[in-house]
Amino acid sequence: MTFKRSFLISFSILLLILGSFASGYFWREYQFSAQQFPILKQAYSILEQKGLKEIPSGPAMEYGAIRGMLQAYQDPYTLFVEPVQHELESNALQGSFGGIGVNLVMDGDGYLVLFPFPEGPAEQAGVQDGDRLLAVGDLQLSPNRALEEVQSAIRGAVNEAVTLVVGRPPDYAPIEITIVRDRIPLHSVTWHLDPDEPLIGVVKINLIAASTADEIQEAVEDLQGQGAERFVLDLRDNPGGLLTAAVDISRLFLRAGVVMQQQYKGRGVETFRVEKPGPLVEAPLAVLINHGSASAAEIIAGSLQAHQRAILVGEASYGKDSVQLVFDLQDQSSLHVTAARWWIPDLKEPLAGRGLQPDFPVQSNERDAGPDEALQTAARVLMQR
Repeated sequence: MTFKRSFLISFSILLLILGSFASGYFWREYQFSAQQFPILKQAYSILEQKGLKEIPSGPAMEYGAIRGMLQAYQDPYTLFVEPVQHELESNALQGSFGGIGVNLVMDGDGYLVLFPFPEGPAEQAGVQDGDRLLAVGDLQLSPNRALEEVQSAIRGAVNEAVTLVVGRPPDYAPIEITIVRDRIPLHSVTWHLDPDEPLIGVVKINLIAASTADEIQEAVEDLQGQGAERFVLDLRDNPGGLLTAAVDISRLFLRAGVVMQQQYKGRGVETFRVEKPGPLVEAPLAVLINHGSASAAEIIAGSLQAHQRAILVGEASYGKDSVQLVFDLQDQSSLHVTAARWWIPDLKEPLAGRGLQPDFPVQSNERDAGPDEALQTAARVLMQR
C-alpha cells in the first residue's frame, strides 16, 4: 500500500507539473495571437465569417501575414522563402544535392522532358534522352507545371530511391523507373584562358558556396597546366553566398593579416584572420566587379584590395555589409534575418552605401555586344606587371 500510495502521489505531482507547463505554453500562444496581434486576429475572423470567397487552403494566408510583417519591419534583406525555393537555395549554397542527374527542359506542349547526365543515376536506371516526365512519386505532372516544384520533388537524401513515371516517344506509354539518388555537384566556378592573352587564366565565380574554394584551386591548377601565369577572378553579377566560404577564398590568395570582421547583436567583434600563407599567394591577380557584385563577393574583392593583393577593375560594387542568418521554419520554409554587420579594417573607404571602388574604372557593356572592356583592361594591366 505504501508503494502504491507513493506512486499515486508522484504521478499526481507529475501530472500537475505537465499541466502547469501545458497551461503556460497555451497561454503564451493565446497571448501571442490574441493579445500581441489582436487586430490581425479580428481581421482574420471577419474575413472568415463575412468574406464571399473561401479562405485559401494551405498556408497561403499565413505566408501572406509573414510577408506583411516583414514589409512593416523595413529591412530589405530580411525575407521569407517558401519551402521549394528554400530547398533549391540551400542546395546551391552547399555546392551539391541528392539527385538523379538529369536536365529538365520544357517542350512546346508544356511537358518537362528529361536528358540524363552521362553515366549518372538516371541514365544507369534506364532514363533516355527525350523521355517525357509524367509523375514523380505521388506528384502527377500536367503541362506547364512549375519547374522548381518538380526539381524539389526529384531531389532528396542521397542513397534514397525516387520513382518516376516517364512517357517515351513516339506513343508516350507510361514507364515506371525507380532511381537511387546520388550526390550531384552544383559547380559555382567556370574557367578558361583569355582568348587574346593565353598567359592569363579567367576564373568566373557565379556564387559563393561551400565548395567554391576547392573549385577555384582546381581551376587555377588546370589553367596553369595550360600555360596561364596570371589570373583574373570575375566576380561580376555575383550576389554573394556563404560568408565563411568567402573568407576561405580570400585566404587562398593572402599571406597574412585580417580578412574581415563582423559583429552580431549583443556580442563582441569577431575577427577572421589568415592563419597561414595561402596556396595561391604568388600569381599576379586582378578582380572584376560591377554593381551586381555583392555581400560575400565584396568580402573577397575588398580583402584582396585592402591587402594590395589584387587590382579591382570595373564598376563600384553593390555595397552590402550585412549578414543574414537563415532559420528553418516548421514546414521547411525559411526566414532570412539580418543579424550582423561586417567590415574590412584596412579598406580606405567604408563599403556601405557606395560599394568597393575599382582601381581601374571601366564602364560595363553588354558582354555579347562587343569586346569585354573590363577583362581587356585587367589583362593589359596584368601583362605589364
